[in-house]
Amino acid sequence: MSIVVENITKTYGNQKALDGVSFSINSGEIVGFLGPNGAGKSTMMKIITTYINPTDGVVIVNGHQVDTEPLLVKQSVGYLPEHNPLYLDMYVKEYIQFNAAIHKVSKTRIQEVIEQVGLTPEAHKKIGQLSKGYRQRVGIATALLHDPEVLILDEPTTGLDPNQLVEIRDLIKEIGKTKTVLFSTHIMQEVEAVCDRVIIINKGKLIVDKKLNELKNNEQQVLEVEFDLRIEEQLLKTIPHLTKAVNVFDTTWQLTFNTQEDMRSTVFDFAHDNGLKLLQSSQKNQDLESLFRSLTKA
Repeated sequence: MSIVVENITKTYGNQKALDGVSFSINSGEIVGFLGPNGAGKSTMMKIITTYINPTDGVVIVNGHQVDTEPLLVKQSVGYLPEHNPLYLDMYVKEYIQFNAAIHKVSKTRIQEVIEQVGLTPEAHKKIGQLSKGYRQRVGIATALLHDPEVLILDEPTTGLDPNQLVEIRDLIKEIGKTKTVLFSTHIMQEVEAVCDRVIIINKGKLIVDKKLNELKNNEQQVLEVEFDLRIEEQLLKTIPHLTKAVNVFDTTWQLTFNTQEDMRSTVFDFAHDNGLKLLQSSQKNQDLESLFRSLTKA
């Protein structure tokens, strides 16, 4: 296991930022770490990277415990925090050389990471002249300098335009071929495009830990239907497997079912049995974003 998190709790005064969180990540996995703002994602990442200590529980990274062997953990982890700390007046190559000296890595490694993250055309510029996408590349290059086994990325795609999103996504996928990657994001399309697995926390508690394909297989079925007459929600609740009914407009409803069985024929029978006509029925796939909202809403 690259990362083992056992019953981690972190409190600030009377507030619990994390409450008994446990999970493990195998070598070579790309894992999306999701949750609403304030869920505890950044706190968990700071504990894994030894920036802060947990109140209770144990975290082991590459066989080293974060609170008793922090230096060994730091040597095997690359970290890009949410607010990428950069010296804007330094040149790109100068900044990377500065960090290389701290890690005591070779000059050849500097050029390797510049090429790896696609910074070659920008290496002669000052960091302050770079776009947000290229600044993120500088942060990722710095995190990769010492060739860590684990890469922790906190909101690496925030504020990027669509082209930059694709470029950073491809970069993360490429890095994930040889390293364990844990990254948080609010962009669900990035998770679906990049991740093997999804961990979701809400209000400091772990609520989902599944392979992405398993999560997709468990998606609920959503139908949008239009009847010829207005009806009450109470009547709709007689339909089997119905978990939620939302009145979209007038006689149009969005119906959510907790079954993979095609419910269109059942809804048709329901309409017939209650003297209604089904004017329209369309099946809507519930994507990861919809699942995230349903799992984390108050």
